[in-house]
Amino acid sequence: MGGKDVLVETRDLTKRYGTRIVAVDRVSLTVRRGEVYGFLGPNGAGKTTTMRMLLGLIRPTSGAASVLGRAPGHPESLARVGALVEAPALYPYLSGLDNLRVIARYAGVPEGRIAAALEKVGLTDRSRDRFATYSLGMKQRLGIAAALLKDPELLILDEPTNGLDPAGMVDIRDLIRSLGSGERTVLLSSHMLGEVEQICDRVGVISRGRLIAESTVEELRGKGALLVVAKPLEHARQRAEQLLGAERVEVHDRTLRLDADPATAGQINRELVGAGIEVAELRPMERTLEEAFLAMTDQKGESNVG
Repeated sequence: MGGKDVLVETRDLTKRYGTRIVAVDRVSLTVRRGEVYGFLGPNGAGKTTTMRMLLGLIRPTSGAASVLGRAPGHPESLARVGALVEAPALYPYLSGLDNLRVIARYAGVPEGRIAAALEKVGLTDRSRDRFATYSLGMKQRLGIAAALLKDPELLILDEPTNGLDPAGMVDIRDLIRSLGSGERTVLLSSHMLGEVEQICDRVGVISRGRLIAESTVEELRGKGALLVVAKPLEHARQRAEQLLGAERVEVHDRTLRLDADPATAGQINRELVGAGIEVAELRPMERTLEEAFLAMTDQKGESNVG
């Protein structure tokens, strides 16, 4: 499976519970070296189950997966993977520093790496405080520090900003962006479109256990469109339909939305003005990732996607 630049690959990965529940349904995805890959989907879509299979924590019912060239859970690949799946399970009455010492000993990692991990996540000043006194955002950062102790090639983070306040979300997003800026590869899951849009290079969209799209954020949005504010509006609509076809022209909130390449804006502007139409505004507009996601999943009633 995959070449040297493919760190994670799955083919038809499936997990069933009993005969009726299909948590993950024939998922095929590829994570490449040096990218931040966002695994996007609503709660319950199968993201955590997929990540658990990639880490060897649960066995797939069928299909295949490769992580750093090995089967999931293989000791050689696990030695090069750092992971935070769901909330970090650390000792509440130990300090952040002592928790990392325990993890380092268990993982066979030199304690000399602890200081660098704490500095990376911004917890050096609070490292001697008990874990129980940490805010939720600090707990998440300590969990990421634990995942960094092995200096991993691949970092797997499951919903890293889940439950955080806006400030905590910004901190974690900035941290992940910095972690993914070098040679390290990051695979993160999220149900938050804004998070994925801001920090990920590529996105895999999962819904009801199935991967329904895998591409860059820009490609998922699709090609751009043009927004036109013009008077008289009806005259502008008729002229635009003559130029582009009626199926590519839409009137919305007293504006025209044209399904047209933004590079043609100048030409369209000249045509409208030449027809005696007053053009007050003509600018490119692009579909947001949220609009693309809702169109793909047809889940406009999902309140947990934001």
